[in-house]
Amino acid sequence: MDIQLKRGLLDVCVLAAIKDGESYGYKIIKDMKPYMEMSESTLYTILKRLESAEMLTVRCAEHGGRLRKYYKITSAGLCRIEDFKTEWKEIMLIYSFVTKEGITDD
Repeated sequence: MDIQLKRGLLDVCVLAAIKDGESYGYKIIKDMKPYMEMSESTLYTILKRLESAEMLTVRCAEHGGRLRKYYKITSAGLCRIEDFKTEWKEIMLIYSFVTKEGITDD
């Protein structure tokens, strides 16, 4: 798979994992697990990129004697999810064109 396409898909998946409420790294990975495997290093790289793009905000809070980072989606992150949905419809149309079988133009 094209690396840029995969990066975009993973970014949107992480945004989707936090769109319903604040979350933290381990929970994000756990919530995504039924759909895809993601390493912690990959997740934290994505979270930094999304924070830099202002698609999420980060706050630190103590939990169990340690600081935990909590991530919350921003309006820009929600817009990215909506843009993805539109883009995906276009991708599916292209996919259906590429995979059509048995249709001939005689």
